[in-house]
Amino acid sequence: MADKGNDPAALWQTMLGEMEKGFNAFANQAMASPEFSKAMNQAGSAGAGAQKQVGELMEKYLVGMNMPSRAQMVDVAERLQSIEARLGEIQTLLQQSLAGSNSAAGGPDPQRPPRTRRPPSPTGTPT
Repeated sequence: MADKGNDPAALWQTMLGEMEKGFNAFANQAMASPEFSKAMNQAGSAGAGAQKQVGELMEKYLVGMNMPSRAQMVDVAERLQSIEARLGEIQTLLQQSLAGSNSAAGGPDPQRPPRTRRPPSPTGTPT
């Protein structure tokens, strides 16, 4: 077994640990400064601006290719859901109207079975 002082893996591990401590101390000191916060804020706003520009470019590209953009597809989906909801309401109203007209016109009552047997005629023969 190798001595702990001469073990290359232990030396490597110790060296990495010391480097990590030094880097953490440097990073903590850098992040505490107002310049770091200002730089991070500028980087974030630059990223947001770039994302907005890419979105606008993509929309122009899609218009040029005669294809719908994401916003247009979302609008179509919302309109389609609205139409489907209206159709559902119309279907319900039609079913209620049909049920009301059947009972008013003497149609079959859904609670009673249909009458298929007829009473005998006055001559005595069933019709």
